[in-house]
Amino acid sequence: MGITLGLIGYGEVGGIFGRGLREKDGVDAVWVWDKRFADPATGAAARAAAEGDGMKVAGGMQELCSHAGLLVSAVTASSTLAVAEEAARHGRSGSRFLDLNSASPGTKQSAAAALEAAGVAYVEAGVMTSVPPYGIRVPMLLGGAQADALAATLAGWGMDVRVVSDRLGIASAIKMSRSIMIKGLEALVIESYATARRYGVEEHVLPTLKETFPQIDWEKQGAYFFSRVVQHGKRRAEEMREAAQTVREAGFEPLMTAAIAAKQDWVAAQARDGLFEGLDASSNWQAYADRLIGRK
Repeated sequence: MGITLGLIGYGEVGGIFGRGLREKDGVDAVWVWDKRFADPATGAAARAAAEGDGMKVAGGMQELCSHAGLLVSAVTASSTLAVAEEAARHGRSGSRFLDLNSASPGTKQSAAAALEAAGVAYVEAGVMTSVPPYGIRVPMLLGGAQADALAATLAGWGMDVRVVSDRLGIASAIKMSRSIMIKGLEALVIESYATARRYGVEEHVLPTLKETFPQIDWEKQGAYFFSRVVQHGKRRAEEMREAAQTVREAGFEPLMTAAIAAKQDWVAAQARDGLFEGLDASSNWQAYADRLIGRK
């Protein structure tokens, strides 16, 4: 008898995991639920897309939990706790819950408390880099009392997992501390490059960066950072707000992390307003910066 998976959230990450795990040995079926499925305007298309991927679409969290022996949460950072609490109301005792979301240690501990009170075993995951292009083999750190047992199952499906602690919060602390640096570099590059471009001094600035950090291709890295933030800035801003909470939980004022969240959110707002329409991952950073400079 295999395992029936229940994916909560069928966006980019949920879709990658659903498609990647659907035909693995030991996986009987993959059920999915996403709040977009209930949207009167877009729900039918979203459900059809999931069914086209071979997923079984649940009518809600209750139905999803009734089928799943292993629930996998892949939602936005701000929804981490609410989704766990909803799953706790419907989860089957003896089932397991893998939390992939980028949330603070405190948020993960609160999610675990809700689920474990309902008899659902909770395992936290720190996803250590962008899921594309790794797919289900994206490096993940696991934590919690049930992490070792679940790691064996996931590794059997070809996933790259490593247990870092039986204590909840450690994997998330590693993930969040790293995210402050990575998302901070994105925000700094966007602000620095756009400013240099506005003054016409980028040809002086970038060579000095290369001189200091010669291992980085600053042109290529700049283009990558701009495109990723434009595409995923809203999600990154939510993650940085959780990172700021992580800093607070550590007893510090998150001055830098809060600013990173604000910058990511600001770029995302420009993207939603259509400022970067027609630009994509193949566009150079100058094209993105010129749109910021020329915005009304």
